[in-house]
Amino acid sequence: MGNCLPSKQSAISRKVVSKKQKVLPIDASFKLPAPLPSWPPGGGFGSGIIDLGDGLQVCQISSFNKVWATHEGGPDDLGASFFEPSQLPQGFSMLGCYSQPNNRSLYGWVLAGRDETGSALKQPVDYTLVWSSESLQIKQDGVGYIWLPTPPDGYKALGHVVTNSPQKPPLGKIRCVRSDLTDQCEFDSWVWGLGGSNDGAYWLDLPVEEGAKDRVKKGDLQDSRVYLHIKPMFGASFTDIVVWVFYPFNGPSKAKVEFINIPLGKIGEHVGDWEHLTLRISNFNGELLSIYFSEHSGGTWVSSSELEFQNGNKAVTYSSLHGHAMYAKPGLVLQGSGSIGIRNDTAKSKKFIDTGTNSLVVAAEHLGMAITEPPWLNYLRKWGPKLTYNIAEEIKKVEKLLPGKLKSAFDKFVRSLPNEVLGEEGPTGPKLKRNWTGDEV
Repeated sequence: MGNCLPSKQSAISRKVVSKKQKVLPIDASFKLPAPLPSWPPGGGFGSGIIDLGDGLQVCQISSFNKVWATHEGGPDDLGASFFEPSQLPQGFSMLGCYSQPNNRSLYGWVLAGRDETGSALKQPVDYTLVWSSESLQIKQDGVGYIWLPTPPDGYKALGHVVTNSPQKPPLGKIRCVRSDLTDQCEFDSWVWGLGGSNDGAYWLDLPVEEGAKDRVKKGDLQDSRVYLHIKPMFGASFTDIVVWVFYPFNGPSKAKVEFINIPLGKIGEHVGDWEHLTLRISNFNGELLSIYFSEHSGGTWVSSSELEFQNGNKAVTYSSLHGHAMYAKPGLVLQGSGSIGIRNDTAKSKKFIDTGTNSLVVAAEHLGMAITEPPWLNYLRKWGPKLTYNIAEEIKKVEKLLPGKLKSAFDKFVRSLPNEVLGEEGPTGPKLKRNWTGDEV
C-alpha cells in the first residue's frame, strides 16, 4: 500500500549534495494520453471511494508533497524520491507514504482511509525509527528518516512515515487499521479445482500433410481471438484482466554468441504456446495502473507511465519472433548472460491483433454463474506432444559453426535453459498456471 521503504541501492555512497540538480523524469507527472470515458452510474465503480465494510472507506491518493530525495543509486543511478500524500478528501487520513525511483515520471498512489464508526482507524501510540540516511555520504536533499508507527492493540500499521527531521512525527500524522480489516493479499496454495488430472496425453498436434501443417503453424490473425480471465485483486480495490493468447506453433530459436547470430535448428520448436498479459485496473477511478508481460517462464510488471499507447489509451504490446514472449518496447532482449543468449526480437509489423475487439471472457469466478467457462479451459493435459528430437545432436550441429573457444560456453548455456525455451513439449493451459488463482510471480 505504498510503504516508504529505503532502496538498498541508495546506500551506495559517493559524494554529498550537489549545488545544482538536473531535471529528472520524476519531476514530471505521468498522465494517460487520452481522457477516461464517463462511467455509467451504479455499482460504485469509478466513484473514487470504495467502502470496505465495518465503517472503513478508502480512496486512492495520487497527489503528493516531496519530503526527501536521493540523487544516486537505484535504477539508472538516479536515486529515489519520497513523498507524503496531499489534498486528502474531507475526513480521510493518511495510511502511509509513497516512494519511487527518479528514472521515470511520477506515477503512483497510496490509500487514505475514513472511519465511519470510530473503531476502524486509530492513531499510533508511538513511532520507531527504522532507517536514516544521516550516516550516508550520498547525493541527497538533506537527511531522510523512515518511521514505523506503533499501532494500538488490535490494529496494524499499513505504511511508514517519511520525514526530513530527526524529530518523531506527530501521532495524528497517520492512522492504523483494525487488524480484522487487513489482509496479506498473498496466495498460498491451490486447494481445490475442476477438470480432472494430467494423464500425460496431449491436446493437439500438427497435420501430417505439409501444406496443411504450414498453414496451422502460421495461424490466422484475422480469425483469431484472445481469452479474458477477470479477477478482483487486493481486496477488490483493483481488477485484473488477464489476456490469454494461444499460438498454434512455437518456432525455432536463434542464439547470439558474442558477434555471431546462429539458427538453433529444431531447438525451441513445439506445438502450442500459451502467453498472457495482465492489465491491472484501479477500481477507484478505472485507470490502467500497470501491465504484466509474460516472458517464457517468467515475466515483468511495467507501469502505465512506461507503456507505449496508440489510438488513445490502447497500450501496445510486442510479441517476440517465434517465441512469443511479451514486451512493452520493440528491439532485442537477450535471454542469457553476458554475450551469449537466445534472441527475443520484436518490432512493429503489419501482423497485429486488436485484443479489445477480438476477445472472449472465459472466466470470472467472482461473478458466480454469470460466465460459462468453455470446456477446453478445464483440459489439464499438454497442449502439444512431447518432441522426440535429440537436443545433443542439435547442439552439435550449431557448435560446428562456432570457433573453438565458444563451443563449451554455448553448450553450457543451452543445457541451462528451461524446457519452455528448449521446446521439448507443448504447454499446459491457462488454468494450470500459477497466476490463475493468485498474483503474478
